[in-house]
Amino acid sequence: MQHLALLCPLVQSPLLPASPLAARCRRRVRGLGIRGRYAPGEGAGDGVSSAEWLSSAVGEKVDELLQREENRALLEGVEAAERRVELARAALQDIERQEAAARLAREEVRRLEKRRDEIQESQRELLLAREMITEAQRTLSSSLEDQSFGDVSSGDIDEDSERLESVKAAALSSIVGVLASLPISFYEVDSFPRLFVRSLIVFISSALFGVTFRYAIRRDVDNIQLKTGVAAAFAFVRGLAMLESGRPFELSSEAVISLALDGAFSVAESIFIFLPAAIALDFCFKMRFLSPFPTRKL
Repeated sequence: MQHLALLCPLVQSPLLPASPLAARCRRRVRGLGIRGRYAPGEGAGDGVSSAEWLSSAVGEKVDELLQREENRALLEGVEAAERRVELARAALQDIERQEAAARLAREEVRRLEKRRDEIQESQRELLLAREMITEAQRTLSSSLEDQSFGDVSSGDIDEDSERLESVKAAALSSIVGVLASLPISFYEVDSFPRLFVRSLIVFISSALFGVTFRYAIRRDVDNIQLKTGVAAAFAFVRGLAMLESGRPFELSSEAVISLALDGAFSVAESIFIFLPAAIALDFCFKMRFLSPFPTRKL
């Protein structure tokens, strides 16, 4: 009876238009399947009718409660919350789609970077192969020229071109030799006249080396032993000559050791002069800036 007294004011209150939330609540209450309690003498059909009546009554009261004016703000807040939930769910789905797109983009970037590395490696291999082909062509050309110049007579040699090529080889060798000797000269000499005389001697020696190197190498520009042998021979001759013009020799162990050290230093100094000149001449021969001996008439 007390519950009925509490529900009486609900019946007398004005009804508001039913909202979607109220309709959903009514459907949920009706779907609960409330079963009524009935006396032992009542049948199962009476119990089902009582349960349906109670479910309908409870649903109508819930609908009336939700349609009251004082509950309108609550309903609007619930509906706004539902809209926010839907927006948040849509935003979450959008974020998931963006994350999936970002993963695909990262995979594509990694694939492209891997492809780029493969392309760079292929380019390096291509450049190396091209250099090997160029070197092989140069070697083949030199071999063919050697075969063609093997039986050249003195009458077929262009003497004017030979003089010009010899002058070019001497000039190049002398310039490189003087530049290579400057650090050692600055260390040993203490006056400009001595520096001038020393550089002049190196200039003449390097010029002679350039001419001799060209005639010694001839067309065999790939023979490393021959090229280093010519440079070493000039270095030993110059170094031992400088040692011979030094102080008087005394027959003692200290004098022998000192003479050996001076000789080794002089030979090493000469090697540092003639070896760069030989490298420069060899480079010019291979780049066709200088022509090896002999030069045939056109």
